[in-house]
Amino acid sequence: MSKISLPPTNDYCPQTLFLYGTYDDEGKPDFGLFCWFSYIWDGDYGVMACIGGEKLTRDNIHKRKVFSANLVTEEMLPLADFLGNTPGRSPEKAALSFDTEEGRVLPVPVLKACPVTFELEVKQFVPLHDGEVMLCTIRNVLRDETLGTDGSGSPEKLAAIAPVRTTCNRYFGWDGRDLGAWGEPMKRLTNV
Repeated sequence: MSKISLPPTNDYCPQTLFLYGTYDDEGKPDFGLFCWFSYIWDGDYGVMACIGGEKLTRDNIHKRKVFSANLVTEEMLPLADFLGNTPGRSPEKAALSFDTEEGRVLPVPVLKACPVTFELEVKQFVPLHDGEVMLCTIRNVLRDETLGTDGSGSPEKLAAIAPVRTTCNRYFGWDGRDLGAWGEPMKRLTNV
């Protein structure tokens, strides 16, 4: 097989989407859409999450050192797409309403519609040139009780959850179906 060189890109690395939940200075829930999220091991499971550029979500995490990571599902995709394509300080984003509840262990907003949510506490910030990696302790995992009481995953549970992945500026279902380009699913929202 002959190979060619290309500029750096993440087009060949589909990543699962999460809505990072924080509270702003007035105590209102704020959510940003991110995919730079993976597990780490440091004597126990942890998470590394990255946010590039200036974001309200990043500012809120710095102030409180806690946030939720809400797994984006196909059902949640229009909301997630809107939250990911609308700046955090915009009036349109501030006016949108959605159901949240408080985390069980940390003071973080959790999306009620989300079947799997991590409550995360930042142990260490690793500054980069135009971004930042956050090494986090998983303080709690919330999972919809309809998925069973054991903590294990399975292909059937993943199919039921239907998490969304992204690459090439597009969204994909767990089964690989194309769910549209960034900015398209939010057009299906009725409460904006």
